[in-house]
Amino acid sequence: MMFLELAVMLVVILIAAEVFTNALEHLGEKLKISEGVTGSLFAAVGTALPETSVPLLALLAGTQNAATNEEIGVGAILGAPLMLATLSISLMAVSVWKRRGTQGHLRPERTGLTRDLNFFIIAFSFAAIAMFVPHKLIAVRYALGFCMVMIYFVYVMMTINASKALVEEGHATEAGGDMFLCKAGLPNNMPVIVIQLLLGLGLLVAGAKGFINGVEEASHLLGISALLLSLLIIPIATELPEKVNSILWVRKGKDTLAFGNITGAMVFQGTLLPAIGIMLTPWEPRQEVLLGIVMTLIAAIWLRYLTAKGGIRVWHLLVNGALYVTYLLLVLS
Repeated sequence: MMFLELAVMLVVILIAAEVFTNALEHLGEKLKISEGVTGSLFAAVGTALPETSVPLLALLAGTQNAATNEEIGVGAILGAPLMLATLSISLMAVSVWKRRGTQGHLRPERTGLTRDLNFFIIAFSFAAIAMFVPHKLIAVRYALGFCMVMIYFVYVMMTINASKALVEEGHATEAGGDMFLCKAGLPNNMPVIVIQLLLGLGLLVAGAKGFINGVEEASHLLGISALLLSLLIIPIATELPEKVNSILWVRKGKDTLAFGNITGAMVFQGTLLPAIGIMLTPWEPRQEVLLGIVMTLIAAIWLRYLTAKGGIRVWHLLVNGALYVTYLLLVLS
């Protein structure tokens, strides 16, 4: 029954992602915004809700054991960017491997991708540094947390400001087909778009929550610690919306939306959530945590290097997947 529940929740997430991305494309087209804004802000923040709720619920209304709550919170906060920068990016490339070939190109809009990665690398480096700030220096910790919140605010402003020029250059968001609710006879207007977005988002959250519950039950059978569970298993479930959305988009040739969905979520989860962790948890440099941060930064810097070099091929992103496998082998051994 446990594995049946996992399978059902996975199907719910797949359907929800299709509903959500379909409505999001129409929203971006209606608002005449760039694919960068649609992917990096709208899609990234919307699909980040499941993984955002896990650490917040753990820290604010978790179990009776405060130490366990903190472990789950820290693991979920740092596990999400690790999963996005390594496995999610790699799976997106694998999904078009057969169609584009090992040497095939992925062509996201470069300025937006560069901006996402620059902000993420800077913010996540702050999160790493904060682990070595003594607990008694509360003012310093809160100042670092505030700086990370402001980094995300500046990122949002820059992304929105760049939208108009990108639209004029031909990077406007374009819907690939009719909206699903319109096929049922409803008009293609803003209220219907919002209804379908909320429907897709609700299904995403419900599917991810159900998947988390099933994964947690499975983890008890494996005897995994709360921190390791949060670093490895919870992100597999909570990052499914980003993975599926990006795979759907990249298979349709919408590379900018596909990358923006993942890298935009990386910025969101590499700034706001670590800021909460720095202020509300011990945020200590434990071995598995530090290793996860290092692997995440290596993956992001590799992607940034490829973007600067001017060509991202399918096989390049398999390196990101290899980094995740390396992390698994190291922490499980």
